[in-house]
Amino acid sequence: MPLDYALLKALPPIAARHDWTSRDTMIYALGIGATELPFVYEAELSALPTMCGVLAYPGFIWKNPDYGVTWQKVLHVEQTIEIHGPIPVEGCFSAETVIESIVDKGADKGAIITTSRRISDGDGHHFATARGAIIARGDGGFGGGDPAPPSPEPMPEGAPDFSVSLPTSGSQAMLYRLSGDYNPVHIDPEVARIGGFDRPILHGMCTYGVAGRALIAALCDNDPARLVSMTCHFSAPVYPGDTIRTEIWQDGAGEARFRALVEERDLVVLNHGRVQYR
Repeated sequence: MPLDYALLKALPPIAARHDWTSRDTMIYALGIGATELPFVYEAELSALPTMCGVLAYPGFIWKNPDYGVTWQKVLHVEQTIEIHGPIPVEGCFSAETVIESIVDKGADKGAIITTSRRISDGDGHHFATARGAIIARGDGGFGGGDPAPPSPEPMPEGAPDFSVSLPTSGSQAMLYRLSGDYNPVHIDPEVARIGGFDRPILHGMCTYGVAGRALIAALCDNDPARLVSMTCHFSAPVYPGDTIRTEIWQDGAGEARFRALVEERDLVVLNHGRVQYR
């Protein structure tokens, strides 16, 4: 069933506020598989930059029946974070999520919906921007809509400059969802089957966080404050227990390209990645 383009574009900003503790910061780090003490121990705790993907996140808004989206067939397809200042490990965070664009891919392909949110601390300091896109696979064919963005650049040829393999656990999605993404496709086998999967899949933002850990390790000497921005497309699902290998090509001073593969299936799961760092 096509979605209601005019209704969605007319929605007011969706406000969210989170009282976030250092415990939440540690739970997020564990949710993306981090075990390094600076990310999981309160003594000298540092926030991983991909945590901005969950701060002041309004939740899985597509289950709202007023939106007319077939939520069981929603998948995350793109994510960008931009870091504008130090990321606090605790505090009161707020943001307003807005729908930026809705692209009709056709009745058999669905619709791409892009949202963004500016994340601020309790003093109103804007320290990060998160922009994401989902594909509503059951809701294309409404006609019109916004122009499609340009196609991404092809990935570099040749061997990567760095390759970092990181495992996930069989319970990774169960732990990651505690940071606020409760889409049932990641825990409920029946919802996963309706979505076309034989079992629950890992959150795309968990995969994104694992790749972020690899980028920080390879490019930033494991200093999270050096990462400036990170963007990529989600190209295939990951299952809890998969090993994620992030391949990185340097692209000038402070810039690199990357992609991530599941080693067990030799399958690209994140593609057309770009990262900026100090």
